[in-house]
Amino acid sequence: MSEKDELRNRRKRFCYLYAVLGDPEEAAVRAGYSRDEALGAAMELLKSPICRRNIAQLRGLLGDSANVLAGLRRLAFGSCNDAVQLAFSDELPPQDVLGRLDLYNVSEIKRVRGGGVEVKVFDRIRALEKLYELENALTESGRAEALIRALTSDGEEDGAEC
Repeated sequence: MSEKDELRNRRKRFCYLYAVLGDPEEAAVRAGYSRDEALGAAMELLKSPICRRNIAQLRGLLGDSANVLAGLRRLAFGSCNDAVQLAFSDELPPQDVLGRLDLYNVSEIKRVRGGGVEVKVFDRIRALEKLYELENALTESGRAEALIRALTSDGEEDGAEC
């Protein structure tokens, strides 16, 4: 595969991941950019009219519930590596490092007596259950709308004849 094709595929992956996740840096990392270059690459991609158009089309296909689905997917499938790194570090990282940590899945961080740190993360199984419920509801809603359209249409839209 040529370098141009690889860049095009990476851009497509970024657009899809951004439409689903809503986080430009995370989408860029998952699309194949290094953590160091991810935010800059994401900002450049978001300036591109092609990317903005692709993202808008993808979000249109995902519907109004795309942000909820994106959040549930991040809770269900997201990484907890940064939270573990933070919990096991001897001291608080510098502010610039702290700002780059992905703590989306973290529900609570607190210091405990004796000098330890307690990190609680969201329940992945519960997020998967909610994701399943929402996707089923959206699928059922789409089927109901299609049935209503079929029952109420006069048949001329599809070129059908009676």
